[in-house]
Amino acid sequence: MAWSPPVSDEDLQQAVQVVKALGSQVAAAAHLGMSRGGLQSRLRAAALRGFLLDEKPAMPGFRISQVTDTPNGKFIQQKPEHGEAFEVPAGHVIKGVSALVNSDGEEVLKWIKTKEGQLDPLAIAESLKDAFKDYKGSARPARAPQAASADILTVLPCNDWHIGMFAWGKEVGGENWDLKIAEETIGQSVEDTVARSPSSGECVVLGGGDLLHADNSENKTSKSGNVLQVDGRYQKVVGVAAKLMVRTADAALRRHDHVTLRILPGNHDEHSAVAVAYFLLAWYRNEPRVTVDVDPSLFWWRRFGLVMLGATHGHTVKIAQMPAIMAARRPEDWGATKFRYVHGFHLHHAAKIATEGNGVICEVHQAPIPQDAWHHNSGFLSGRSLQAITYHKLYGEIGRVRTAMLDAGLGSEPASILA
Repeated sequence: MAWSPPVSDEDLQQAVQVVKALGSQVAAAAHLGMSRGGLQSRLRAAALRGFLLDEKPAMPGFRISQVTDTPNGKFIQQKPEHGEAFEVPAGHVIKGVSALVNSDGEEVLKWIKTKEGQLDPLAIAESLKDAFKDYKGSARPARAPQAASADILTVLPCNDWHIGMFAWGKEVGGENWDLKIAEETIGQSVEDTVARSPSSGECVVLGGGDLLHADNSENKTSKSGNVLQVDGRYQKVVGVAAKLMVRTADAALRRHDHVTLRILPGNHDEHSAVAVAYFLLAWYRNEPRVTVDVDPSLFWWRRFGLVMLGATHGHTVKIAQMPAIMAARRPEDWGATKFRYVHGFHLHHAAKIATEGNGVICEVHQAPIPQDAWHHNSGFLSGRSLQAITYHKLYGEIGRVRTAMLDAGLGSEPASILA
């Protein structure tokens, strides 16, 4: 709601005089160069100030609230003027409105209730600029590697990074985790994984969802309202997540001929995933070797020769459902391919759900992060890793590079054994 300066008494009196002279609100509004609604707003204010009566106007700072005819003349009741137009406080959204009405159903008073959670997009943009202040990379076109093979494609799953998650080692079995540790550990491990992968014609940096741990400053999951343990302010966390994705893409550019970036939303980052994707689109706008896919779908599909690939985070459909969805939604790709693979995430542990005998190999990937308090106390078990998977357009998967992270609970050494 934009603020507008109060209208002067002279303007209110002018509105009343023009209406009386012309005898029509429509004609008066046209004469004054305003809308009829704007004129009516001035007439209501003029009535409260008493300019529609023959008596003296209300005292400065007061409004006429009631006029009653009595045997002794008119009784005019005055009350203090209302305040300025209501504006939603910065960082808040309206969560509800209550009203007091009279017997005719007319509104007498209104209460507007707000809550925190909606952050200013400009503030987030400023935090992203600040995050890249000391970044050594650039978005200028980079030289392609010489040995890249157009017959192979590399997929680099970047799933369940949960940037901003906080874990206290004594509470979760030994490993501390915070924003700084996540940036250093994941960044180093990604660069190591990419450097050891075969140089391919294309690399798909596949954000598998839950890039951020919390999707707003309330530090709760949006659907269930579960309280999350978070390290750092929301804007700062978004900045680190964006910087890690740029670091990942830059590493892929050094190794592969072309890079496609696709950020799938998860249940922890439905909104921030969109923000990061469009940030990457702007960051690499001048890099012809990078394509940023901002498709809003929760599913990713790609056909590469005789290979068909698919992915989803896994919070809306189970991985075992993906072969049927793949066949139904991409029948032409299904019929033209021989090797089909689906990648799922969300569970944080490794699993292969369907075999190639059913037409699709469905794989759930590990996450590179340790457990937070909730997962640890719930008894979940999972290893930790990052990997890059290489596909040949005629033979399907031909190899993968895996960077093993220390299992949760084994100590507080650097997470990657190769870092």
